[in-house]
Amino acid sequence: MSEVKIFRVTGEVNKQKFFVPMSFSQEIRAVKMEHAVERVYTEMGSRHRAKRNQITIFSVEEVQPEEKKAGN
Repeated sequence: MSEVKIFRVTGEVNKQKFFVPMSFSQEIRAVKMEHAVERVYTEMGSRHRAKRNQITIFSVEEVQPEEKKAGN
């Protein structure tokens, strides 16, 4: 069975409604990096009604469990 990892995805949502692009950083549990990116697209699209072309992902990095942000 595959091991679940934690990925930190950073990027921004650029909608015309926002005057300045909204930056975000999320920690997502996923098996593969591609799954984490897909999850960010679905969550940000659902939460902010943003299309995929309005979401820009700058970086995806694997996070060790010890490095995880407090509160997540």
